[in-house]
Amino acid sequence: MALLGDNEIEARLTELDGWERRGDSIAKEFDRGDFVGSVGFVGSLVAPAEEMGHHPDLEISWSTVTVTISTHSEGGLTAADFELATKIDALP
Repeated sequence: MALLGDNEIEARLTELDGWERRGDSIAKEFDRGDFVGSVGFVGSLVAPAEEMGHHPDLEISWSTVTVTISTHSEGGLTAADFELATKIDALP
């Protein structure tokens, strides 16, 4: 899968709500109200990640889950990262 250039990354970020570029990754914080909500949200990420064979880095801090996505095997951002971000945003 081909790495995206800076212009393509910036253009794709404008199509996503709340995602930001962090070096060679994109990231977003999700507030789920409390720890139980955060853990439940992480559980909901399993299906789309497994379906794509593309797994985000996750960090839980009580009510907040930070999701960071990058294509590690390519060393940066690819179309798959933005596809997964879109699927995550569509979760209830």
